[in-house]
Amino acid sequence: MVAWADYKAEAKSRGALALELYVAISTPAKAPQDVKASLPDHLAYQGQLERDGSLAFAGPMSDESGQQMEGMGLIIYRADSLEAARALADKDPMHLSGARSYVLRRWMINEGSITLTVGLSTNAVALS
Repeated sequence: MVAWADYKAEAKSRGALALELYVAISTPAKAPQDVKASLPDHLAYQGQLERDGSLAFAGPMSDESGQQMEGMGLIIYRADSLEAARALADKDPMHLSGARSYVLRRWMINEGSITLTVGLSTNAVALS
């Protein structure tokens, strides 16, 4: 096993991005109606985190077949530390109410790409 700080330093030394984000895997802990009851407050909270710059990505995930929704969600936070990311996850109304529980992990992004298209005359923006 390698300590996280050592791994991050090594990744940076070889030219990797080594962008540290925090991933919460959120799963239902109560009945579907409890999850649904918390949804409006959860979405409002996610919107506020997005406006604050603390939310990178969030959304539901399918089951392993890719055909069914199991209620699992993935939330990726921008934070200064694992503790700060945990505070964000703890304040999520879904988690506060006990409707969902989560597991939080550090995630180091080293490779990949994002394409952003901005229409200058149309003010259209597309992310792919």
